[in-house]
Amino acid sequence: MRDVVIAGGGPVGLFLATELALGGCSVLVLERDEEVTSPYRALPLGLRGLSAGSAEAFYRRGLLEAVINASGADAKKVGAAPDAIEAPGPRDVSHFAGMGLDAADIDVSALPFRLSSPAMEGFMTSLEAVSTVMAERAIALGVNILRGAPVIAVTQDDESVTVTAGGQEYQARYLVGCDGGRSTVRGLAGFDFVGTDPLFTGYVARVTFADPQQLPLGFNLTPNGMYLRTPFEGHLGMMDFDGGTFDRSKPLTREHLQEVLRRITDTDVTLTDVQLASSFTDRAMQVTTYRKGRVLLAGDAAHIHSPLGGQGLNLGIGDAANLGWKLAATATATVHGTAPEGLLDTYTRERYPVGAAILDWSRAQVATMKPGPNAPALRQLVHELLSTTDGTTLAYRKTTGLFNRYELGSAQPLVGCTAPDFCFEDGTRLGDLLRQGRGVVLDFSGDHALQRVAKSWEGRIQYAAGTARNDLGFSALLIRPDGVVAWADDHAPDLEAFQQAANRWFGSPQN
Repeated sequence: MRDVVIAGGGPVGLFLATELALGGCSVLVLERDEEVTSPYRALPLGLRGLSAGSAEAFYRRGLLEAVINASGADAKKVGAAPDAIEAPGPRDVSHFAGMGLDAADIDVSALPFRLSSPAMEGFMTSLEAVSTVMAERAIALGVNILRGAPVIAVTQDDESVTVTAGGQEYQARYLVGCDGGRSTVRGLAGFDFVGTDPLFTGYVARVTFADPQQLPLGFNLTPNGMYLRTPFEGHLGMMDFDGGTFDRSKPLTREHLQEVLRRITDTDVTLTDVQLASSFTDRAMQVTTYRKGRVLLAGDAAHIHSPLGGQGLNLGIGDAANLGWKLAATATATVHGTAPEGLLDTYTRERYPVGAAILDWSRAQVATMKPGPNAPALRQLVHELLSTTDGTTLAYRKTTGLFNRYELGSAQPLVGCTAPDFCFEDGTRLGDLLRQGRGVVLDFSGDHALQRVAKSWEGRIQYAAGTARNDLGFSALLIRPDGVVAWADDHAPDLEAFQQAANRWFGSPQN
């Protein structure tokens, strides 16, 4: 009997596995593919963007440097200067349906509670780079990864889940499906998956052009669709507004890709060879709940949408960070008895609205690109709005991953948000304190009363006190293992309020 079985050994499944292992769980990852590497996960087809929020999640587990190095990114462009007291202005902002935005137009005063951090910006990576780093960390933490083991059956009762994969049965207290947009676990467990039908078939391919000079680099919207060329040699993306009818319906031949490309670009461009190609759609779907009994979903298994804006991987990493510590506490509660009642139910309550908002953000982008007389007018209006300071700031808040707020029932505006990277005078940062996946109390008050109370949750909550380089006006804060602020006070710490928050997220205190 394992604590948790995870179906899917991609970045989301492996990130979740490391979170569970940090929480003391025995974890088995079942991965369908036999091979560790795949050309579809490597550059250029595996190219993905990590948001600042995802960079922050890796930083808080001591993995940011490894992910940056594996991605070939520049660490100086990701973090702030080590000794900076004030947070620098954002250096980068995403696009909206290919419409570029200028970070200089962001209103920094509308971005509250910011502090300098080694994780301030997003960066480009690949699925292979993230998976490699996470697999190494998972194995080091004792996670067992079994490849060539696609899940074919799932049954559950009140006590456990039984998973059949690779000709074997595996029993666990919980199963998490991280097995992608066409999730087998989602179907076998009977989750409702609802949303909107696609408008286009998308293509991503590595090709050889006979005449590449006909197609400029970048994001190119035309009256018949969209095509994208990146600096990677032969990297081609296309959106063909066919209602999604072609996706996976026929083989992706050179002739078909050339026909679509010529129609979209209105040129006679020639493809002499196609080395790799895959298709997708902008179908936007989400499960109605992220949990059914002892089966949970995360990442694309829980929600799918257009890749416009590069939100998919980041949304999945956010799911894993939110779920990991909660599931670890719940799965090990029979031994340690520390999980508060209803903790696991907060996963759907917190993450469903985030996923729904991303789906709508994706739908809005597609609506401005659809060929016909209406979309260009809508696109012009959106472009004008996004060209304002308020519009650029809104887009940054929507896409950076740093400004989601879970509704935790507190009027304090920082509660429910990701915590700023508070730094003590000795150089210790909140990110350093979160590496072991426990809760953290930051006490800037100089009053040891909070330490005495926090000691009742020793082993689940780490206490740290001292003078902060910039405390943003707070006297004390309780930070969940996922970096979310669970309680904060700007006066003498309210010990009763702290105890209520600690009980809610970390269970009953020790006797």
